Amino acid sequence: MTERIGYKLNPNKLVGASSSILPYVVGAFYYTEDFEYFDVIKPYLEIPEKPKSLEEISQEFDEKIDKQIEDVEYKFAQLKCYQEYQYNQKFNRIIENFEYARENGFFPPKLTYSNLIATGSNITSSFVIRCGTDNAGYYTIGAGNVRYYMNKKPNWLVRNCAKIFFDFTWKDV
Repeated sequence: MTERIGYKLNPNKLVGASSSILPYVVGAFYYTEDFEYFDVIKPYLEIPEKPKSLEEISQEFDEKIDKQIEDVEYKFAQLKCYQEYQYNQKFNRIIENFEYARENGFFPPKLTYSNLIATGSNITSSFVIRCGTDNAGYYTIGAGNVRYYMNKKPNWLVRNCAKIFFDFTWKDV
């Protein structure tokens, strides 16, 4: 005795269906292949896929493994090119340093922060605003990097208020 295989109706697939399919699906949610209009409602049924054979599964697995191997080989080739470029850059820099030493008698000095402090170099710049050529003094703002020169010296009250409220310090020239 053979068992009849039936399929459930998928309501989610019916959402996009035309209204002409409605008469075929009215009244039942489970259909077998011997149903008269099975071909009409087949796209709206939950029909499981046929199980894959062992050969198909092994073939898909082999294809995935081959793709992974190709990807890894490509990544290694990219890394190799990048490493060769970095090596050439550093090696060229060393050769340039030796050529500089041959011409000048010493290797080029390396600039570091400790060299700047040891030489007393000021790496901060100042911003200066001037009003004319003859200046009586200037205001410094904050750490003194900003200077605002003025032609006339402000009175005692203005200087003290500027110091208290804005941290502007007056310096005579």
